[in-house]
Amino acid sequence: MDLSSGETWRWIWLLAAAGFAAGEIAVAGTFFLLSFAIGATAAAVVAFVGGGVIAGWVAFVAVSGASLAVLFPLGRRLDARNPTPQVGAHRWEGQIATVLQDIPAGLHESGAVRIDREEWRAESTNGSPVPAGTRVVVARVAGTRLVVIPHPIEVAPPRTSGPSRSA
Repeated sequence: MDLSSGETWRWIWLLAAAGFAAGEIAVAGTFFLLSFAIGATAAAVVAFVGGGVIAGWVAFVAVSGASLAVLFPLGRRLDARNPTPQVGAHRWEGQIATVLQDIPAGLHESGAVRIDREEWRAESTNGSPVPAGTRVVVARVAGTRLVVIPHPIEVAPPRTSGPSRSA
């Protein structure tokens, strides 16, 4: 394989473009590898039209840089609109929980809450007492406890679609 040959670089650039494109598809990101796939495609075009190895590298660097400057901010904006879901215990932040066991007054005093089917030790954000049966919002996760906002949440009754008719 002669690396000074334009014929060799045609296929190297095509393989690089395919590799970068496959990497972009495989790894969720902000269009980072897509920029290099576009640059490698431009370099392959230069190689196929008879440009030299240096011209191919210049095309790769220039087009990759330009597409990175355009696509990376676009990818960041799209990621900001669709934040990745939180994982682990932090997925409970912002969710509604029901107090099972009174949370007594005082900082770091704990009671129990249920969120979905899980029971957690919980404390209030400001040390206010929260009676059992109250629906609260989880503010954050602190170790093995949930820190909840002590104000009760009003939950609207389920809507009915009107009187049902029976035949």
